[in-house]
Amino acid sequence: MNKYSPLLESLQLPNGVVLSNRFVLSPMTTNSSTKEGHITEEDLNYAKRRADSAPLQVTGAAYIEPYGQLFEYGFNISDYACIPGLTKVAKAMKGSGNKAILQLAHAGRFSNHAILKYGQVYGPSPMSLNSPIKHEVLEMSVSKINEVIQQYADATSRAIQAGFDGVEISIAQRLLIQTFFSTFSNERTDQYGRNTLENRARFGLEVMEAVQKVIDKEAPDGFIFGYRATPEETRGDKLGYTIDEFNQHLDWVLEVANIHYLAIASWGRHIYQNTTRTPGKYFGRRVNQVVYEHLNGRIPLIVSGGINSPETALDALQNADMVGMSSPFVTEPDFVHKLKEGRLEEINLNVTSEELESLAIPKAAFKDIVRMMDYGEGLEKKARDELRKLEKNYDD
Repeated sequence: MNKYSPLLESLQLPNGVVLSNRFVLSPMTTNSSTKEGHITEEDLNYAKRRADSAPLQVTGAAYIEPYGQLFEYGFNISDYACIPGLTKVAKAMKGSGNKAILQLAHAGRFSNHAILKYGQVYGPSPMSLNSPIKHEVLEMSVSKINEVIQQYADATSRAIQAGFDGVEISIAQRLLIQTFFSTFSNERTDQYGRNTLENRARFGLEVMEAVQKVIDKEAPDGFIFGYRATPEETRGDKLGYTIDEFNQHLDWVLEVANIHYLAIASWGRHIYQNTTRTPGKYFGRRVNQVVYEHLNGRIPLIVSGGINSPETALDALQNADMVGMSSPFVTEPDFVHKLKEGRLEEINLNVTSEELESLAIPKAAFKDIVRMMDYGEGLEKKARDELRKLEKNYDD
């Protein structure tokens, strides 16, 4: 077991909070809330069952306005009516003394549920798109940009009132803020436009600054401010932004916000092993390594994607301070305990229908999410197929 001891060492965040080991329960939307995004008993039972899975736990994306909703039946934090339910979730997640983080997100032009509901969504530039249905992407006016910045601030205030230990702002995986930073999707010519790196980063920095002001004013001591991002955007051989540009952007974030960790997220398989495509001195090196070296200990780095065994976790920790897992904790919430106790042979990422109740997996869960599990292959196909069967229960 000495081999895995680095995974079980404690870690102190920059704000003094001490985490008991290096594992993070990464965001995973279960799609088990109400149509209005309010919390159900199944949400609470799922959280309680995993309350002791990892010392740092991050919810699936909570949408800050209806036009930013990515998943049907996901968490809503767009108004004060959401606070009572979210208060229960925070309490359930913290039941074993671990830290509960609420992820705040706006999916922008990729807000699939909003597209289906309204037929139009917001983005940095106007577009006509055909997936999942034919729809229009409306260019955000400066007034709308300011409105969304305020929505992030208001959502942070609600998260504090609900008793969460922190918030995480996600700009990863083509969410709204990332599309402003990307030359693939940003065709603007104003102060938020693509003509300079500073302009492309401006919207995100203004969000982070607004959130920090709320934390400074309203949050208790030890409140955690997290940041999730994708360090390089690629389409084949083309780059929406380079890892050098991302690292510069990260330096600017650290100037306006007192963040306590950076989490890396992207699409695909074995993400933590991704190598950079940015030409120059970093080409071909692991993305995690380049960012980890750039941070140089200023804040902890969390890496994820394809980590589903003690061996892959240990490998990922070579270029990180913590390792994040999402789908493995769905079917094996006791992963870390079994690792601590040397019961590696008992770690089981498969699931049967008979085990769903003991694992507190909602009867109707993971609508549209299993297809993402298929892409990442964090769980074996047998387990994914068992979870896929739950989709039929949404009809009830």
